[in-house]
Amino acid sequence: MPRLKTTHDIFSAIGEPKRRVLIEQLALKEMTVNELVDIVKWSQPTVSKHLSVLKKVRIVSERKEGRYRFYRIQPEELRPIQEWMHQLEKYWGSTMDQLDNYLNLIQVKGTDSEH
Repeated sequence: MPRLKTTHDIFSAIGEPKRRVLIEQLALKEMTVNELVDIVKWSQPTVSKHLSVLKKVRIVSERKEGRYRFYRIQPEELRPIQEWMHQLEKYWGSTMDQLDNYLNLIQVKGTDSEH
């Protein structure tokens, strides 16, 4: 089955590390492209290109004020990712319990061999 284009799939869109950096910055506050360029130290076209993808999947919205465009995160649009991660928490919980049991077993065996 062909993979969805990055511009239509939220998971693919956030799979790009640079986009995750932009999301993290915009989670702090609303910013213009130039503010983001100053923070991340990338070219303006690079920042604009990644913001465009994030806008297409609705993770980021744009607000125009005079000649400036302000970008902000749309946290509710990240819900599919949160729901997907929540499904995996059950796995992580049992895996961590197994790891804890294993580490306790090793510690007990190590204590036994020291005596």
